[in-house]
Amino acid sequence: MKTALLAAALSVAAVTAAVAAPEKYTLDSSHSQIVFSYNHLGFSTGYGMFSGFAGEIMFDQEDPANSSVSVSMPVKSMLTGWQERFDHFMSEDFFDATDDEMVSFTSTGIEVTGDTTAKITGDLTLNGVTKPVVLDAKLNQVGDHPMAGKPWAGFDATTTLVRSDYNLGQFAPFVSDEVPVMISIEAMKADS
Repeated sequence: MKTALLAAALSVAAVTAAVAAPEKYTLDSSHSQIVFSYNHLGFSTGYGMFSGFAGEIMFDQEDPANSSVSVSMPVKSMLTGWQERFDHFMSEDFFDATDDEMVSFTSTGIEVTGDTTAKITGDLTLNGVTKPVVLDAKLNQVGDHPMAGKPWAGFDATTTLVRSDYNLGQFAPFVSDEVPVMISIEAMKADS
């Protein structure tokens, strides 16, 4: 009898562990954006964006702290809305970017702070410098996508970067050294 109960308990534990394992989601590049802003000489707020980037989330709905995220994009995929500004950002004043230079973020830990919120700590590599950053993240929604007919998840996050930490501090403090970053992504459950 004890053996049967132990076997049943182990079976339930194995099923629970299998259900609770993180599932792979891939970013929906068409609905994922990173927007940054900066103060320009006190006169205006400038904006830039990255869109169309790739990444994946290992998402554990039962235990979000067990999740992870990794994202990367070419520096030259930055959108500024004005070619001359883009050219200046890619120049020696800022990135001195090559065609294959990447921006990447890989999470190293997740602290759940509420029912739909968490702090995601990770390593950001920008301009050849890797530093830890913390994203204040919010789960917007999880469910079946009404058009794609498969599991989908949406997240928003914010952080503030200091340009000079990444050797991008040209013209600071006249152009703000602190750069607020807003992130909004959608991700689809990967096909097995």
